[in-house]
Amino acid sequence: MRRIAGRLGTFSGRPEPAVRAGPIGRPGRRLAYSEARDFRGDRLRVYLPSTLGLLAAVLETGQVGPAPVRGYAVTPALREWYASGDLEELEYTAMIQAARVSLWLLREDPAQPRRRVVLAAELPEAWVVARNGFDKPGEVALPDPVALADVVSGHVDAAAAVPDIEAAVGALPDADAGDEDARFAVDGAEGHELLWYATQELAYLLG
Repeated sequence: MRRIAGRLGTFSGRPEPAVRAGPIGRPGRRLAYSEARDFRGDRLRVYLPSTLGLLAAVLETGQVGPAPVRGYAVTPALREWYASGDLEELEYTAMIQAARVSLWLLREDPAQPRRRVVLAAELPEAWVVARNGFDKPGEVALPDPVALADVVSGHVDAAAAVPDIEAAVGALPDADAGDEDARFAVDGAEGHELLWYATQELAYLLG
């Protein structure tokens, strides 16, 4: 396992209704997933928020779904929003945005173990749809479920992070409303490094 470090500034991650979207790749007909998987054009790393419970379903069904699948990637809007960042910093920002959404998924399901989960997938750029708006500059929509075969790694909290993740989950609404103490609790969760797992190692997290 490889440790990844870093921090993200203010970003809510609260699920919101779909907004006007457009393709990241070249203009023209958007490829269906069945076509795009064989497409030899550019590929984009997309970070998919999850939980351990959702991960179990992914491993059982062989796909991340249902569609549309919400993800985070290095979009043109993210590059403009974080103009000083290099590619590694932009990728990390997209991953942490997905990790913040994982906190909201944990809030929606109190039975889930309090560990953030982010899956990283390599997808055809022509298939990924960017959601407009600089409040969520890295957000993308995937119109079909993502095949497990396209997931290249998982990023998961260590067990030692659980108390801080629990506190952050409880503080999310107040942090969204601007409460400084609540924001401090959420920042505390994001101070924990996510651990890197190869795809074939993900099943061991569920044992």
